[in-house]
Amino acid sequence: MYEGTAMTKRTLLSLIGLAALAGCAESTVDPPAAHPPLDGEAALALVRRQLDFGPRIPGSPGHAAQLSWMLSHLASLAPEVVADTFPHVTTDGDSLTLVNVQARFRPDETRRILLLTHWDTRPLANEARDSAQRTLPVPGANDGASGTAVLIELARIFSEQAPPMGVDLLFVDGEDYGPGSQDMFLGARRYAATLPEEGRPVYGVLLDMVGDVDPRFYQEANSVGYAPIVVRKVWQAARRAGHGEFFPNTVGDPLGDDHIPLNEAGIPTIDVIDFSYGPGNGWWHTPEDTADKVSAATLKMVAEVVAELIYSGG
Repeated sequence: MYEGTAMTKRTLLSLIGLAALAGCAESTVDPPAAHPPLDGEAALALVRRQLDFGPRIPGSPGHAAQLSWMLSHLASLAPEVVADTFPHVTTDGDSLTLVNVQARFRPDETRRILLLTHWDTRPLANEARDSAQRTLPVPGANDGASGTAVLIELARIFSEQAPPMGVDLLFVDGEDYGPGSQDMFLGARRYAATLPEEGRPVYGVLLDMVGDVDPRFYQEANSVGYAPIVVRKVWQAARRAGHGEFFPNTVGDPLGDDHIPLNEAGIPTIDVIDFSYGPGNGWWHTPEDTADKVSAATLKMVAEVVAELIYSGG
């Protein structure tokens, strides 16, 4: 993702969203919905499993190994798994073969909610403090593996207790290839461009960088501008799940991420992201984005918030 994407015409919408969110902070909060328990340690093990494959850069052995593992694992949990393979030629002339993976629960339901994350990792650690490390790949423990782990853990409980509506888990590829934005968010753009009118999700929730040991999930500004009602739903779910302290009613910076193409395609989608990753955001896009920086408690918390959202009726 990129920091500081301008909101332009959506500034007014942000203010409206803020007012709505402030008002709902005073409302009565219903008790949390019942659902199977989530396992933070299992989610952390899923993070480590992904890092065992090595960098998941499109075209790399790690990318192929993770794809095979994801398809097999999700097929054991979801009634329908779809792999969408598509090409992309980068601005530097590199030819990539990318794959979006979708696990669908209650596929016959017309009312659907989309939960998405990216599963690829960045080829170059361009934010490394040591310039000699900037040609190294990013391990992607938080930036990629954390969101993927949370969605797979949610797939487990969805397989045990079907959600009350259709839920699509979307693992997009090519989010972090870069370096420029023309070669990023590729899977999200593909999904937005090819989604048929029938079965379109009513809204989406993107999980990105959701495993920090010191979490704080501010309301990402573009999300507030595009989809304030969805922001309100998720932050209310956080309060019901007992995690309101970590989901403050405070708007953070606007970020470019996979939710932007979906919003532009008419699917209200928000970005649940903790962009303050390490001292001075010092682990983002560096070789230090490793499993020891990721917390089982944070992974479980985020999964519980999403589970509360889904099982309370979305």
